[in-house]
Amino acid sequence: MSLLRGGAIAGVALVVLAGCGTTSENRGGGTQQQGAPANCKGPAGKYVIGMSQANVAEPYRQRMDDDIRAAARGVPQFEVRFADAQQDNARQVSDVDNFMTQQIDLLIISPNEAKPLTAVVKKAYDKAIPVLVLDRKVEGDAYTGWIGADNVEIGRQAGKYVAEQLLPNGGKIAEIRGLAGSTPAKERGDGFRESIRGRNIEIVVSQDGDWLREKGQEKADAILKSNPDISVIYAHNDPMAEGAYLAARAAGKQDTLKFIGIDGLPIPSGGLKAVEAGRLSATLIYPTAGREAVESAKKILVDCQQIPKTQTLQTQLITKANATEVYARANGG
Repeated sequence: MSLLRGGAIAGVALVVLAGCGTTSENRGGGTQQQGAPANCKGPAGKYVIGMSQANVAEPYRQRMDDDIRAAARGVPQFEVRFADAQQDNARQVSDVDNFMTQQIDLLIISPNEAKPLTAVVKKAYDKAIPVLVLDRKVEGDAYTGWIGADNVEIGRQAGKYVAEQLLPNGGKIAEIRGLAGSTPAKERGDGFRESIRGRNIEIVVSQDGDWLREKGQEKADAILKSNPDISVIYAHNDPMAEGAYLAARAAGKQDTLKFIGIDGLPIPSGGLKAVEAGRLSATLIYPTAGREAVESAKKILVDCQQIPKTQTLQTQLITKANATEVYARANGG
């Protein structure tokens, strides 16, 4: 989830790999990509990658950008430029257009919302720029590869945990969802509902928190005032779950409610430590895909190889029983 956008380097002419990721042309004049680039420069080349991030206000997205930076340091042929769309679809479209003007060799994008970013992703793809879509999705299949975790399965695991561990006899819960137009928000909600179906568990209220801690706290404050009989708050990410915990603590209800989130970042302010400290009952690991994106970019640009259209990364349920161990392992312990 990284820092502010890198600007273009003045006076430097960048060369586009005109055939990168392409083997044939569409009848409409665009280029259809089919895996490995036709004229890859290989290890002798130098490549500029544009990374278009939905926002860097979420710790998860800051970590994604940081993981891309760290992985790219191991590929001397790569220069990565970052752009922060600040949760603004129009701005992210402009960011991608700017990258194309800079003649980047590959685009990495984590879309703010699916539909508004679909056309510009296709535009880059049709210009023979390999496109790696991370985490959130776009509509259609005009991209080189998607890398991320299975958000429906994550939702299922969250629902299973609530049904079996937190509310085995049923009960009422509140849901704080992510940004409405983003694919993880829908998928995490769908999977969760699938697991609690027939378990005498009722989602009495569902509010959008836009992935942000302060909005999660604001929504939870209102929810607790109007729904005093809920037992669990399921938030679509850890910052919103932490915000809900803060709202409950302000209302003196932090000990009577349970909170579950998603992300499980292995950082001091992340979900693993929140579970370890007992603020959250559980979280689920949601890999950033940053390292895998750089590995895929290297395969395409340097190794001249094909990559899978879809790379699904694994998740893990984190509770107090394993939070300390997983945190230590993630940080080299």
